[in-house]
Amino acid sequence: MRKITAGLFISIDGVIGDPQDWHFPYFNDEMGVAVTAQLGTADTLLLGRETYDSFAGAWPEREAAGGEDAGMAAALGDARKIVVSHRTLEFQWRNSEQLQGDLVEAATALKQEPGATDIAMSGSPSIVRQLLAAGVLDELHLFVHPIAVGKGERLFGEGDTVPLRLLSSQTFATGVVYLVYGPGEALEGDYEQAKAHLEQAAD
Repeated sequence: MRKITAGLFISIDGVIGDPQDWHFPYFNDEMGVAVTAQLGTADTLLLGRETYDSFAGAWPEREAAGGEDAGMAAALGDARKIVVSHRTLEFQWRNSEQLQGDLVEAATALKQEPGATDIAMSGSPSIVRQLLAAGVLDELHLFVHPIAVGKGERLFGEGDTVPLRLLSSQTFATGVVYLVYGPGEALEGDYEQAKAHLEQAAD
């Protein structure tokens, strides 16, 4: 079975909205390797409409320009792109199609299809939240930037409780912490349990 992975740039205060306004100063070779491994090598992409529109408005031109990022642009263009939207869409970027039916059911079925790589997501926070809640998202890749943005859309809203399990971590030279999480289970405990650990540490 294939995995679904999601990658997001996130500030230290949990903002994922408008990363173009604060993210780029932290993009270095280390992040480039990690982003390419999660997104740039995938043969199938699952994207929300807004993320897709942003990609489609930029990457085809970058591929045609033949610059340093043309390889990444070509890889994204060659990938199968499945777009989630409630309205009927028309596409000009190659290999693009609209997801049909219920998101969770379709994503679950997509994981059963043959393919050479994981199914990758970028951005698309509403889809990430839905797939996490349904237990369908396998890996959440968070690039935590050492900056508090103060405003904008956050990955999780007030009242959300989403237990996760840390799979790996890496600190980049820029101070960005690259965290990969999988689905987790809520832990149980209370102050009495915590107090016992404090007492042990004091001995």
